[in-house]
Amino acid sequence: MSKRLLLSFAHPDDESFGMGGTIARYVNEGVEVSLICATDGDVGTIPEEMQGQFATIRELRLAELECASQKLGFSHVATFGYRDSGMMGSESNDDPNSLWYTWQHDPDRVVKQVVDVIRDLKPQVVVTFNQYGGYGHPDHIAIQQATEKAFTLAGDASYNDSDKPPYHPQKLYYTGLPALALRFMLMVMRLRGQDPRRMGVNKDLDFQAVIDNLEPIHARINVRDYMDAWEEANACHRSQGGGMNSRFPRWLQKLVTGNQGYTRVQPVPNGTRAIERDLFAGISIDS
Repeated sequence: MSKRLLLSFAHPDDESFGMGGTIARYVNEGVEVSLICATDGDVGTIPEEMQGQFATIRELRLAELECASQKLGFSHVATFGYRDSGMMGSESNDDPNSLWYTWQHDPDRVVKQVVDVIRDLKPQVVVTFNQYGGYGHPDHIAIQQATEKAFTLAGDASYNDSDKPPYHPQKLYYTGLPALALRFMLMVMRLRGQDPRRMGVNKDLDFQAVIDNLEPIHARINVRDYMDAWEEANACHRSQGGGMNSRFPRWLQKLVTGNQGYTRVQPVPNGTRAIERDLFAGISIDS
């Protein structure tokens, strides 16, 4: 039996920006790594010089996802096809085709889609966003909550919404964020007189809340030998700023992001301070 890892994210680019180094490492080690991408990214902002390259933003974002998938070596990519949402309070969140609207009005539909993927691919380990969705994006929160519910329901024989045989993955993690780097950025913002509660292009990103909602880290994966592959995958998402890491010297990249952190949700940590160095630590490969 092989090791199998499933990532459950919201947008094209979440996979590369968030944990590209970890993906590259595990694929290189022979792990079957698969991805859920819940939306098509069709509400994303595109630089003026890239407009017109594709008929729609959706086609551009999915092409970028395909590029990154090839670079990283996913075994399988499941796209749910939802329209993506804006930050909290955006008008686009009222679109019935958006992930956030669907999650608010028909959550069972989204949960079933994740359950079906889990039962089909049988991952021992599942990774999704933290409870705040990283930076509070509604789509991130929706797929995180759906994935956490699906993690349990996938192995429940009494769950009748899916006609696929039950399968229960063994471990669930949230992606972590580099706390030290974020706190340094917060300090710089304040020194510049910027309001950390109103950041981003549209001033709708609450950077202070990102830090306030950081979760404890239970696993750190060393990805220093996979920075090139990570950077190549990031660069595929050029419309969303991918490739910006190349502006920084490699020694600095390794120092700040050379170990990617994760919060273990299931099994619930027993309170010890020991840090795992492998997301597959303690799993049974035969199931």
